[in-house]
Amino acid sequence: MEKRRKLIQVICAVLYNCNFTGFAKGKIYQGDIKGVCVPGLNCYSCPGAIASCPLGSLQSALVSSKYKFPYYILGLLLLFGVVLGRVICGFLCPFGLIQEILYKIPTPKLKKNRWTRRLSYVKYVILVVFVVGIPLVWAVPGFCKYICPAGTLEGGIPLVAMNEGLKAMTGGLYWWKIFLLVVILLSSVFIFRSFCRFLCPLGAFYSFFHGVSILGMKVDAEKCNHCNACVAHCKMDVKKVGDRECIQCGECKEHCRQCALTFGKK
Repeated sequence: MEKRRKLIQVICAVLYNCNFTGFAKGKIYQGDIKGVCVPGLNCYSCPGAIASCPLGSLQSALVSSKYKFPYYILGLLLLFGVVLGRVICGFLCPFGLIQEILYKIPTPKLKKNRWTRRLSYVKYVILVVFVVGIPLVWAVPGFCKYICPAGTLEGGIPLVAMNEGLKAMTGGLYWWKIFLLVVILLSSVFIFRSFCRFLCPLGAFYSFFHGVSILGMKVDAEKCNHCNACVAHCKMDVKKVGDRECIQCGECKEHCRQCALTFGKK
């Protein structure tokens, strides 16, 4: 299942960013399809992006919510959550793939513990403050402007590299986001999917659907002997298969001697 998951991750990353001429020209694609959101974290401003990021779209909608209610983006996010939940994190997010690749670099690794479990709640604070609060109160897309490492990697760096005018405009905020990106990428070498676990507000949003999403990991209660091997070998901060921190990657299946775990319709 892991090889199939990696293939799906790569295919999604390419499909999300298949405007290859945009990288050559340093320009953002602005065709009609840009009004559609992909389910994973993928920056609107990436020169290759053919669609929008759900978090960026949500923040833009909240900024303008005093003029119109964001029915479309909220409805789409709810649909993604109900159908897929955090399957999106495990299979359909390019930035998650980047972190997993970095984690393969041979170095000592930080294992999950009670502190990493506590830090996993930070992403909910970011969701409330930067994705919802700041856009509503100050009409600023807080997460995109001040934090988003995917936006810096996929959009900020390529656009600045290809446009002399943008280079002249870079200031403290740009270099703050470069610093934050470097810290997150470096941490991903030592901590499995550090951004996803501790900081990603999109993962926080999808986690609310862990109990109702249609697709995901299932546990056969009759076969399970509660040995806890699935949780022990999981690199995420799960307490049980399918909880809010489970990204539905299916790696736990390899460690279940009772064959009690399956992936599919719950």
